[in-house]
Amino acid sequence: MHTQTPTVINPEQPLLILRGVTHSYREGDRRRLVLLGIDAEIGERSFVALLGQSGSGKSTLLNLIAGLDTADSGSIIVRGLELNGLREPDRTLFRRRHIGFVYQFFNLLPTLTVLENVALPAELNGFSAAEAQERALALLDEVGLADRHGSYPDSLSGGEQQRVALARALVHDPALILADEPTGNLDSTTGQHILDLLDHLVRKSGKTLLVATHSREVAERADAVWEIRDGKLRP
Repeated sequence: MHTQTPTVINPEQPLLILRGVTHSYREGDRRRLVLLGIDAEIGERSFVALLGQSGSGKSTLLNLIAGLDTADSGSIIVRGLELNGLREPDRTLFRRRHIGFVYQFFNLLPTLTVLENVALPAELNGFSAAEAQERALALLDEVGLADRHGSYPDSLSGGEQQRVALARALVHDPALILADEPTGNLDSTTGQHILDLLDHLVRKSGKTLLVATHSREVAERADAVWEIRDGKLRP
C-alpha cells in the first residue's frame, strides 16, 4: 500500500522542534495528563539530558519524538518533518530512517546473532546485505565486540548487550539518537563505560543525542539539561 509522503516543513530549522506538546493516557475511567505544553528546540550535534522522576513523562516524550505514539496536541518537527498527523506507516518509515534508539533493557532480538542484530536497521533502510554487514562489523569493532559477531545475545553480559545496542542505534546513520535510561540496568562501573562509549560514538559521528535519565553523571556530560516537572519542561 502506497503511503503518503511526510510533509517537509523546513530542513534549515533546528533538528528537533517541540511546540505546545501535550499528552495524556487513560488510567481506569479517567485520563491522566502527563505532558502539559512542552516547548523546546535541539540543534544539530547536541547532547541533551532529560531528567525527571519516574512517571514524569520522560519515556513518553521520547516515544512521541520517535513517532511511536502521537501527541494529543502540539507540533513535533524532526529534520523538517511534522510528525503529528502522520499515518502510522509514514511514522514507521520516518523512525526507521531518522531515529536510533537505545533502550534500558537492550531489546536485542534473541534469535539473531550480534552481527545480524546490528546490521538489521541498515538492511531495513535499503543497504545491501554486504554493506549492512560491513557497517555493522565496523561499529562492533568500535565498541570492542567484533570478535563476538557470531554470538547470540543471551551469551553476552548486560554491558556487552548494551554495547551491541549502541552499534545498532548508529548503523543506519540516523539524525537523532534517543536513549531511554541506557545505563539504568547496569552496575555503576559498566554504566560509566557505556556512557563513555555513547558520548564518544555520538560526538564522533556528529549525531544529536537526547538521553532520558535519572543519572546526574549523564547530565554532567550533556550540552544542555532539561527537567520534566509537573508536566512542564524546565531548562
